[in-house]
Amino acid sequence: MKILVAPDSFKESLTASEVACAIALGIEKCLPYAQCVSLPFSDGGEGAFEVLGALNLGKCISVATQDPLGRALTAPYFEFTDSKTVWIELSQASGLALLKIEDQNPLNTSTYGTGMQIRHALERGKDHIILGIGGSATHDVATGIFSALGGKLLDQNGNTLKASGAALEHCTALNWEDLMPQLQNSHFTIACDVHNKLTGTKGAAAIYAAQKGATPEIIDRLEQATIRFGKILEKETGQKILDCDGGGAAGGTAAGLLAFAQAELKNGFDILSELTALEDQIKQVDLIITGEGRTDDQSKFGKVPFKIAALAQKHKKSVLLYSGGVTASPRVLKEGGFTEAFAIKTEAMSLDYAKENASKLLTDKVVHTLKDFI
Repeated sequence: MKILVAPDSFKESLTASEVACAIALGIEKCLPYAQCVSLPFSDGGEGAFEVLGALNLGKCISVATQDPLGRALTAPYFEFTDSKTVWIELSQASGLALLKIEDQNPLNTSTYGTGMQIRHALERGKDHIILGIGGSATHDVATGIFSALGGKLLDQNGNTLKASGAALEHCTALNWEDLMPQLQNSHFTIACDVHNKLTGTKGAAAIYAAQKGATPEIIDRLEQATIRFGKILEKETGQKILDCDGGGAAGGTAAGLLAFAQAELKNGFDILSELTALEDQIKQVDLIITGEGRTDDQSKFGKVPFKIAALAQKHKKSVLLYSGGVTASPRVLKEGGFTEAFAIKTEAMSLDYAKENASKLLTDKVVHTLKDFI
C-alpha cells in the first residue's frame, strides 16, 4: 500500500514537516509494510520554503536586508536548482512577526526589505520572481519594493519620500528613471489567495490594517491615502489598479506590483501544486493523509486539506484528515471529500497540553485509527 502524507502546519505547534513526520511514524508503527511518501504542504504563504526544500528543488539564499522599520536583518529566499526562478516570502523581511506589538503601525512600515531581496535576485540573473505575500506588516502598496529597485516617490515639491503607509498621503508623482533595467525582462508571479480590491469596504485598509496595528483613525487615513495613490498609479500606468481583484493583498503589495512590474496574480496553492506535481502524486497512491491545526466550516474556503481532498476526490482516492481540533460539520467534511476526520485534542485536554505534546498525540491517533480504513 502506498500512502501520501501531505499536511499543512499546526500553527503555534508543529511545522508541516513535523506534522508529516509524526504521521509517518504512526503509519510505520501500525502498517510497517506500507510505502509512505511525505509531502509537507502550504497554501503558498508562509511555509512554502519548507515544501520546496523537502522536495530538494533548490536551496535558501540568505541576504542582508532590513525589517519593516528599516532595521538591519538577514533574511532568506529560495533559489530553484538550474533555474532562473526564485521564491521570495514577503514575511521574511516585511512580516508582522518581525515586530513587537508596540511597534506595529502600517503608517510606519514598508516593503523595502523585500525589495532588497528582489534586487539581490535580479542582480544574480534571476528573471522569474514568485512572491508569497502572506503575513505582511505593511500597507505601502509595494512602494518600498519600488524604491529598493530604484524608483522614487515624489512630493509636490519634487522631494523624494521614504516609502511607508504615511508616504502615500504626500506622494504626488513617481520617478521611474532609475529603476533596475533587469525589470524589463523579468516576470513576477504573486501567490495571492484573496480577492479583496485595493480600496473600499473590503479593501486593504478596511479588512487588514487593524491586524497590523492600525487604529480606526489610522485605517481612515490609509484608505484616503490609498485612493489618492491608486489614482496616481492608474494615471501613470494606464492600468485599472483600483478595480483589480486581489489588489488589496498584503497592504496593496499585489496592486503595486501590477503597476511597477510585469506581474500576474495566481493562487498560491496552485503554484505549489504545479511545482511539486501534487496531482500526479495523488494519482499514484492508494490513500492520502492530510492535516492542519484546526478545521472548522470556514476551512472549506481554500485551506490546504480541503484543496488536497478536492484533488483526491477527482481521482476517487480516500482521504483521512488529522487536525488539532475538528469543529467542521459532517456535511462539510463529506462534501469536502474526506473519508474521515480525527481531532488530536480531546475536550478534557487543555490547549497548552495539546500544543506541547502535539507530535506524540498525532502519532498515537494515527496508530489507533488508521487500521480501520485499510
